[in-house]
Amino acid sequence: MNVMRTGILLAGLMALFLAVGYAIGRETGMLIALVLSLGMNAFAYWNSDRMVLAMHGARQIDRAAAPDFYDMIARLSHNAGLPMPKIYIMENPQPNAFATGRNPQNAAVAATTGLLSSLSYDEIEGVIAHELTHVKNRDTLIMTLTATIAGAISMLGNFAFFFGGRDRNSPLGPLGTLLMIIVAPLAAMLVQMAISRTREYSADRGGALISGKPLALASALARISGAAHRIENDTAEANPATAHMFIINPLSGGRMDNLFSTHPSTENRIAALKQIANELGEASSAAPNPSQGPWSSPEQRSKGPWG
Repeated sequence: MNVMRTGILLAGLMALFLAVGYAIGRETGMLIALVLSLGMNAFAYWNSDRMVLAMHGARQIDRAAAPDFYDMIARLSHNAGLPMPKIYIMENPQPNAFATGRNPQNAAVAATTGLLSSLSYDEIEGVIAHELTHVKNRDTLIMTLTATIAGAISMLGNFAFFFGGRDRNSPLGPLGTLLMIIVAPLAAMLVQMAISRTREYSADRGGALISGKPLALASALARISGAAHRIENDTAEANPATAHMFIINPLSGGRMDNLFSTHPSTENRIAALKQIANELGEASSAAPNPSQGPWSSPEQRSKGPWG
């Protein structure tokens, strides 16, 4: 159902993009819009992952730098039937994480130092399993495409503002063009957010199944959401267009399932994960104890999150 809904929303976003092109210049405008879309998506396909990682100052690590964390991701990747992704660390006190990459063979998982230092081992497993589900479902590519098309619609709206209203051949006329400039980018943003929210629910479910610990993931979401309100993510604030990539909205924590939210309500996501736990027969006592610290055993805690 989520796959079908995403497909419909993507088709609607593309149709909106072509409609904006047609409104500006009829068939010629629609053709220009199509060519522009293909060019922008081709660029995003090959370069978006490196751009996003650079924006957030992520540095790649190997097993020597963090053996426990590396082995965790290797095991979860095996559980998910995925090749080993590249691993990145972001020096940021806010606990959070995201995945990027055009396909599973070129994927990367990035986590903040805040995530590794403040969550339990089981909670981090749930977060990483969630991100690996995004990779498996190719959500990283889907969200890159939607962000690119939505941005292109806004750009076309600006183009229409300067040129469309003066064009007597525009099928909408000056008033219609003005309405399009206002409505089209807003509609594109709403579709983009709807796709993002749909993919988050799917990734939560996949993460719960890959890790086998839905309650640990639920606990992680609650803790990350609470921390996002207290700890500012400076790089995310400087690059708000990347907010939808994180497991929890780094700008607001994603607490409200409102019209403009990139993420579903954290409370709704936790409720869905508890339902999955019931389906799997996981007892509520299996939820991690937040006082355990970043790693479950005293030996692991003495080594710190880099293990």
